[in-house]
Amino acid sequence: MATNPMHQFNVYRIGPEIKIDQIDISFTNASLFMVISSLIILIFFNLGSVKKNIIPNKVQLLAELSYSFISKMISDTAGSKGKPYFGFIFSLFMFVLFCNMLGMLPYAFTVTSHIIVTFVLAAFIFIGVTVIGFIKHGLGYLKLFVPSGVPIVLLPLIVVIEVISYLSRPISLSVRLFANMMAGHTMMKVFGGFVISLGLVGGWLPLGFSVALTGLEILVAFLQAYVFAILTCIYLNDALNLHH
Repeated sequence: MATNPMHQFNVYRIGPEIKIDQIDISFTNASLFMVISSLIILIFFNLGSVKKNIIPNKVQLLAELSYSFISKMISDTAGSKGKPYFGFIFSLFMFVLFCNMLGMLPYAFTVTSHIIVTFVLAAFIFIGVTVIGFIKHGLGYLKLFVPSGVPIVLLPLIVVIEVISYLSRPISLSVRLFANMMAGHTMMKVFGGFVISLGLVGGWLPLGFSVALTGLEILVAFLQAYVFAILTCIYLNDALNLHH
Protein backbone atom coordinates (compact mmCIF):
# COMPACT_ATOMS: atom_id res chain seq x y z
CA MET A 1 0.00 0.00 0.00
CA ALA A 2 1.44 3.36 -1.05
CA THR A 3 2.37 5.91 1.58
CA ASN A 4 0.17 8.98 1.85
CA PRO A 5 2.05 11.67 -0.14
CA MET A 6 0.97 14.32 2.38
CA HIS A 7 2.73 12.62 5.30
CA GLN A 8 6.03 14.14 4.19
CA PHE A 9 4.73 17.57 5.25
CA ASN A 10 3.91 16.56 8.83
CA VAL A 11 5.58 18.69 11.49
CA TYR A 12 6.51 16.82 14.66
CA ARG A 13 8.28 17.70 17.88
CA ILE A 14 11.91 16.75 18.48
CA GLY A 15 12.82 16.61 22.14
CA PRO A 16 10.79 17.92 25.09
CA GLU A 17 7.70 20.10 24.81
CA ILE A 18 8.43 23.79 25.45
CA LYS A 19 5.60 26.23 26.09
CA ILE A 20 5.53 29.93 26.98
CA ASP A 21 2.11 31.14 28.10
CA GLN A 22 0.32 28.34 26.18
CA ILE A 23 2.40 29.05 23.04
CA ASP A 24 4.23 25.95 21.86
CA ILE A 25 7.81 26.83 20.87
CA SER A 26 9.11 23.26 20.88
CA PHE A 27 11.95 22.29 18.56
CA THR A 28 10.51 20.50 15.52
CA ASN A 29 11.71 18.78 12.35
CA ALA A 30 11.03 22.08 10.53
CA SER A 31 13.28 23.90 13.00
CA LEU A 32 15.95 21.24 12.55
CA PHE A 33 16.10 21.60 8.78
CA MET A 34 16.15 25.41 9.01
CA VAL A 35 19.16 25.11 11.32
CA ILE A 36 20.81 22.57 9.00
CA SER A 37 20.25 24.85 5.98
CA SER A 38 21.76 27.80 7.84
CA LEU A 39 24.78 25.76 8.94
CA ILE A 40 25.39 24.47 5.41
CA ILE A 41 25.31 28.04 4.09
CA LEU A 42 27.80 29.21 6.75
CA ILE A 43 30.14 26.27 6.10
CA PHE A 44 29.88 26.71 2.33
CA PHE A 45 30.83 30.40 2.38
CA ASN A 46 33.51 29.92 5.02
CA LEU A 47 35.13 27.29 2.84
CA GLY A 48 34.70 29.55 -0.19
CA SER A 49 36.41 32.51 1.45
CA VAL A 50 39.08 30.91 3.66
CA LYS A 51 41.58 30.79 0.77
CA LYS A 52 41.28 33.52 -1.84
CA ASN A 53 43.17 31.89 -4.69
CA ILE A 54 43.86 33.72 -7.95
CA ILE A 55 42.58 30.60 -9.68
CA PRO A 56 39.56 29.73 -7.52
CA ASN A 57 38.62 26.20 -6.55
CA LYS A 58 35.07 24.96 -7.13
CA VAL A 59 33.70 26.10 -3.76
CA GLN A 60 35.29 29.55 -4.07
CA LEU A 61 34.02 29.87 -7.64
CA LEU A 62 30.44 29.02 -6.62
CA ALA A 63 30.62 31.45 -3.70
CA GLU A 64 31.88 34.26 -5.95
CA LEU A 65 29.28 33.49 -8.63
CA SER A 66 26.53 33.63 -5.99
CA TYR A 67 27.81 37.00 -4.78
CA SER A 68 27.99 38.40 -8.32
CA PHE A 69 24.57 36.98 -9.24
CA ILE A 70 22.79 38.69 -6.34
CA SER A 71 24.78 41.90 -6.73
CA LYS A 72 23.72 42.16 -10.39
CA MET A 73 20.11 41.34 -9.49
CA ILE A 74 19.99 44.23 -7.02
CA SER A 75 21.68 46.64 -9.45
CA ASP A 76 19.27 45.73 -12.25
CA THR A 77 16.11 46.07 -10.13
CA ALA A 78 16.77 48.52 -7.29
CA GLY A 79 19.77 50.44 -8.63
CA SER A 80 22.63 51.82 -6.56
CA LYS A 81 20.30 52.72 -3.69
CA GLY A 82 19.65 49.03 -3.15
CA LYS A 83 23.30 48.17 -2.45
CA PRO A 84 23.06 48.75 1.34
CA TYR A 85 20.47 45.96 1.46
CA PHE A 86 22.71 43.44 -0.31
CA GLY A 87 23.36 41.44 2.87
CA PHE A 88 19.66 40.89 3.51
CA ILE A 89 18.76 39.98 -0.10
CA PHE A 90 21.76 37.66 -0.35
CA SER A 91 20.91 35.90 2.93
CA LEU A 92 17.26 35.61 1.92
CA PHE A 93 18.08 34.08 -1.47
CA MET A 94 20.59 31.59 -0.07
CA PHE A 95 18.30 30.54 2.78
CA VAL A 96 15.32 29.88 0.50
CA LEU A 97 17.55 28.16 -2.08
CA PHE A 98 19.21 25.82 0.41
CA CYS A 99 15.89 25.01 2.13
CA ASN A 100 14.46 24.14 -1.30
CA MET A 101 17.46 22.06 -2.34
CA LEU A 102 17.80 20.29 1.01
CA GLY A 103 14.17 19.21 0.68
CA MET A 104 15.11 17.30 -2.48
CA LEU A 105 17.15 14.78 -0.47
CA PRO A 106 15.46 11.50 0.52
CA TYR A 107 13.79 11.63 3.95
CA ALA A 108 14.51 15.36 4.24
CA PHE A 109 11.89 17.93 5.23
CA THR A 110 11.04 20.79 2.87
CA VAL A 111 10.71 23.86 5.09
CA THR A 112 9.41 26.06 2.28
CA SER A 113 6.49 23.71 1.61
CA HIS A 114 4.76 25.18 4.69
CA ILE A 115 2.77 28.39 4.29
CA ILE A 116 3.59 29.55 7.84
CA VAL A 117 7.31 29.68 7.00
CA THR A 118 6.95 31.42 3.64
CA PHE A 119 4.31 33.83 4.99
CA VAL A 120 6.50 34.90 7.93
CA LEU A 121 9.35 35.62 5.50
CA ALA A 122 7.01 37.51 3.14
CA ALA A 123 5.37 39.46 5.99
CA PHE A 124 8.78 40.49 7.34
CA ILE A 125 9.78 41.70 3.87
CA PHE A 126 6.47 43.56 3.43
CA ILE A 127 6.74 45.33 6.80
CA GLY A 128 10.41 46.12 6.29
CA VAL A 129 9.90 47.57 2.81
CA THR A 130 6.93 49.65 4.00
CA VAL A 131 8.95 51.05 6.91
CA ILE A 132 11.85 51.88 4.56
CA GLY A 133 9.43 53.63 2.20
CA PHE A 134 8.01 55.89 4.93
CA ILE A 135 11.48 56.59 6.37
CA LYS A 136 12.80 57.63 2.94
CA HIS A 137 9.78 59.61 1.74
CA GLY A 138 7.53 60.26 4.73
CA LEU A 139 3.87 60.60 3.81
CA GLY A 140 5.04 61.12 0.22
CA TYR A 141 5.32 57.34 0.06
CA LEU A 142 1.54 57.26 -0.34
CA LYS A 143 2.07 58.65 -3.85
CA LEU A 144 2.86 55.02 -4.75
CA PHE A 145 -0.90 54.42 -4.76
CA VAL A 146 -1.60 57.33 -7.10
CA PRO A 147 -0.16 56.54 -10.56
CA SER A 148 0.69 59.60 -12.62
CA GLY A 149 -1.44 60.43 -15.66
CA VAL A 150 -4.61 58.78 -14.37
CA PRO A 151 -7.85 60.74 -15.11
CA ILE A 152 -9.51 62.23 -12.02
CA VAL A 153 -12.68 60.21 -12.68
CA LEU A 154 -10.82 56.90 -12.49
CA LEU A 155 -8.52 57.92 -9.62
CA PRO A 156 -10.65 56.53 -6.71
CA LEU A 157 -10.95 53.16 -8.43
CA ILE A 158 -7.25 53.03 -9.32
CA VAL A 159 -6.21 53.95 -5.76
CA VAL A 160 -8.36 51.13 -4.34
CA ILE A 161 -6.86 48.67 -6.82
CA GLU A 162 -3.31 49.84 -6.00
CA VAL A 163 -3.90 49.53 -2.25
CA ILE A 164 -5.35 46.02 -2.62
CA SER A 165 -2.45 45.06 -4.87
CA TYR A 166 0.06 46.41 -2.34
CA LEU A 167 -1.56 44.65 0.63
CA SER A 168 -1.70 41.35 -1.28
CA ARG A 169 2.09 41.30 -1.77
CA PRO A 170 2.92 39.11 1.24
CA ILE A 171 0.12 36.69 0.31
CA SER A 172 1.17 36.30 -3.33
CA LEU A 173 4.86 36.13 -2.40
CA SER A 174 4.35 33.41 0.21
CA VAL A 175 1.73 31.35 -1.63
CA ARG A 176 3.81 31.23 -4.84
CA LEU A 177 6.77 29.61 -3.06
CA PHE A 178 4.71 27.36 -0.78
CA ALA A 179 2.38 26.10 -3.55
CA ASN A 180 5.17 25.30 -6.00
CA MET A 181 7.25 23.39 -3.47
CA MET A 182 4.30 21.50 -2.01
CA ALA A 183 2.81 20.56 -5.39
CA GLY A 184 6.15 19.38 -6.79
CA HIS A 185 7.02 17.22 -3.79
CA THR A 186 3.50 15.76 -3.70
CA MET A 187 3.78 14.73 -7.37
CA MET A 188 7.20 13.18 -6.77
CA LYS A 189 5.80 11.15 -3.87
CA VAL A 190 2.77 10.05 -5.92
CA PHE A 191 4.88 8.79 -8.84
CA GLY A 192 7.29 7.16 -6.39
CA GLY A 193 4.32 5.32 -4.90
CA PHE A 194 3.28 4.14 -8.37
CA VAL A 195 6.76 2.70 -8.95
CA ILE A 196 6.54 0.67 -5.72
CA SER A 197 2.94 -0.43 -6.33
CA LEU A 198 3.48 -1.56 -9.95
CA GLY A 199 6.82 -3.24 -9.32
CA LEU A 200 9.56 -3.97 -11.86
CA VAL A 201 7.19 -4.93 -14.69
CA GLY A 202 4.85 -1.93 -14.79
CA GLY A 203 6.84 0.60 -12.79
CA TRP A 204 9.26 1.68 -15.52
CA LEU A 205 6.93 4.40 -16.87
CA PRO A 206 6.25 6.14 -13.52
CA LEU A 207 9.97 5.70 -12.74
CA GLY A 208 10.80 7.68 -15.88
CA PHE A 209 8.32 10.36 -14.84
CA SER A 210 9.88 10.44 -11.35
CA VAL A 211 13.37 10.98 -12.76
CA ALA A 212 12.16 13.74 -15.10
CA LEU A 213 10.11 15.32 -12.31
CA THR A 214 13.13 15.29 -9.98
CA GLY A 215 15.15 17.23 -12.55
CA LEU A 216 12.28 19.66 -13.01
CA GLU A 217 11.93 20.10 -9.24
CA ILE A 218 15.62 20.99 -8.90
CA LEU A 219 15.10 23.70 -11.51
CA VAL A 220 11.91 24.88 -9.77
CA ALA A 221 13.75 24.99 -6.42
CA PHE A 222 16.27 27.44 -7.89
CA LEU A 223 13.69 29.45 -9.83
CA GLN A 224 11.45 29.90 -6.78
CA ALA A 225 14.37 31.18 -4.70
CA TYR A 226 15.23 33.56 -7.55
CA VAL A 227 11.62 34.77 -7.92
CA PHE A 228 11.34 35.30 -4.16
CA ALA A 229 14.54 37.37 -4.11
CA ILE A 230 13.86 39.40 -7.25
CA LEU A 231 10.32 40.31 -6.15
CA THR A 232 11.82 41.49 -2.87
CA CYS A 233 14.21 43.68 -4.89
CA ILE A 234 11.31 45.07 -6.93
CA TYR A 235 9.36 45.93 -3.77
CA LEU A 236 12.51 47.53 -2.35
CA ASN A 237 12.90 49.54 -5.54
CA ASP A 238 9.38 50.96 -5.09
CA ALA A 239 10.25 51.99 -1.53
CA LEU A 240 13.59 53.56 -2.44
CA ASN A 241 12.86 55.22 -5.77
CA LEU A 242 9.08 55.71 -5.48
CA HIS A 243 8.20 54.96 -9.11
CA HIS A 244 4.53 55.71 -9.65
